[in-house]
Amino acid sequence: MTFSIAYDTQPERFLKKIDKHIATRLIDKIEATLANNPVPHNAVTIVGEHGVFRIRIGDHRAIYRINYQTRHIIIIKLDKRSQVYE
Repeated sequence: MTFSIAYDTQPERFLKKIDKHIATRLIDKIEATLANNPVPHNAVTIVGEHGVFRIRIGDHRAIYRINYQTRHIIIIKLDKRSQVYE
């Protein structure tokens, strides 16, 4: 049960402007964690949103939405912890 992962415009812009080493680490961690298990043990539900979760990747957070019918995960927002919830 593999899910495909897509990135919204904000995460794409964020990944282009940060250091390539960090961007590669974030992408690898997101794809390794979410492709086979869309809700890992460290995922937290975002209050007030249906089907929206977040995972922690070091000092960064990835907020994503799951569509179980089409087996797609869309990364909505990706940023440092201090800025991701704004």
